[in-house]
Amino acid sequence: AAGRRILGREAARLLCEELPRLALHSLCWGQLPGDELRRFVASVENQEDLRARLGAVGLVAFVGDGSILPRESGASDAPMATQDAKPFRSPASLRVEVDVLHPDEGPTGTGARWKGMGIPEGVTLVVGGGYHGKSTLLRAIERCVFSHVPGDGRERVVSAQGLVKVQAEDGRRVERVDIRAFVGALPGGRETDAFSSDDASGSTSQAASIAEAVEAGATGLLLDEDTSATNLLVRDARMQALVAKRDEPITPFVERVRELHGRLGVSTLLVMGGSGDYLEMADHVIAMRCFEAFEVTAEARAIAADFPTGRRCEAAEPLAAPLARAPLAASFDASRGRRDVRIDARGRDTLLFGRAEIDLRGVPQIVDASQTRAIGYAILRVACGLEQQETSLRELLGILDAELAIEGLDDLDPLHRPGTHPGELARPRALEIAAAINRLRTLRLRQRADEP
Repeated sequence: AAGRRILGREAARLLCEELPRLALHSLCWGQLPGDELRRFVASVENQEDLRARLGAVGLVAFVGDGSILPRESGASDAPMATQDAKPFRSPASLRVEVDVLHPDEGPTGTGARWKGMGIPEGVTLVVGGGYHGKSTLLRAIERCVFSHVPGDGRERVVSAQGLVKVQAEDGRRVERVDIRAFVGALPGGRETDAFSSDDASGSTSQAASIAEAVEAGATGLLLDEDTSATNLLVRDARMQALVAKRDEPITPFVERVRELHGRLGVSTLLVMGGSGDYLEMADHVIAMRCFEAFEVTAEARAIAADFPTGRRCEAAEPLAAPLARAPLAASFDASRGRRDVRIDARGRDTLLFGRAEIDLRGVPQIVDASQTRAIGYAILRVACGLEQQETSLRELLGILDAELAIEGLDDLDPLHRPGTHPGELARPRALEIAAAINRLRTLRLRQRADEP
C-alpha cells in the first residue's frame, strides 16, 4: 500500500508469483538440492551427537582441525575470507580423534572420524599476545554450544551444552544471590549470602553471574579478562601487602577456580594475557601465536616454580554451592495496557516483558532475536507454573526444558492456535532463560533457607 491506496499489481505479483515460487523451492522435495540437504542434516546430527558425548570422554569442547574461527568483522558472523584466515590446527599434545555419526567431507579429508583439539574438563588457561587469537578461540567455543551450518567455518567446533560465558556488567540488577564464595561482608556489616542491588558493580555483578550460572546447572565457565572485573580475577602479593584482607571483602576467582572443579564439578576456560597468577592453577595452558594453538603447560609450570607469586590464599572458608532460590509469582507480569500478554524482542539484546525491559547485553550466548522472543514466552510459562513458592528456579527450568524437548516451541506462545506455525521463535537453553529471569528488575525470590 501507498498511504491509503492499494498497490494492486505489486500485491498480485507477491501473491501469485513470489509466494508460489518460495513454496515450490522450500517445501517441494523435487525442487530442492537433495545432496545439499543431506549434507546439512548430517552436519547438524554430527554436532549434536558429539555434543552429547563430550562429557563421556572428559572434554568440555572440541575444536576441529581446519575450522575457520575468525569472523568477517565485528558486525558480521560470517567467516573470514579463506585467503585471510588461518585454518585451525590442533597442538599434537591435545589432538584427539572422535567418531561421528555420518562420514563427511571436511577440511582434513573424508571419513567417519574428526581430528582436532580436545579441551579437557578442569581448568584451562588460554594465554598469548594481543591480536593473536585468544578471544577468537573463546568466542568460537562460546557460540558452539549451538550447532552451525555447513560453510560457517565452525561446523566442526562443538562445546558442551552446559558452558556459560560470564562477564562484568556494571549497573545490572541482582536479587538475593549467594555470592559469599567471592564477596564477604561489605562495609557496614552487610552480608552477601542474599546479595541484592539495583546497580551492581563490575566485581559484584560478575560474582553474581557466576553464582547464578552454577545455581542454574552450568558445567563450565568461560571468562575473558577483557570483559571481566580485574579485582574479581586476581589480587596480587603487592596489593595484599598494601590493602589488608580485613579491608578487602573480595576473594578473587584465582582462589576459587580449583575448588569450582574439585568440589562442584564446574570447569573453567579462562583467557588471560596480563597476569601469571593462574599458571599454577591450570591443568592445561594453551598459547595462541598468530592464530595457532600450542600447549605450553610444562613451560607454564616451570615458570610458576621459578617465579613464585608470593600471594597468600585469603579464602576464609571452603567453597560451597550457592543457596538455591525460588521465584515468587508476583515477580512476573506480562501485561501492558489492555493486553494481557505483551512480549517481544527488540533485537537480540532487549526483551520486552509487559512493562519491563530486560537488558541482555551481558548474555552473549543468545545469538538471535528469535531466541530472545522465545525466552520471553518461556519466562511466562515458568511464571504460570509457580503453584508452590518452594520450587527452585533450577527445578522450574528443568521441568520447562523437559516439556520443550517433547512438545517443541509450539505451546510456548499462549496465543498459539493448534495447527498453525508458532511464530518467529528459536529454542534457547535453560541457562539463558535463567539469565534473563535474573535480570528482570521486578524479580523477587526467596531462598530455601529463608524463614517464612
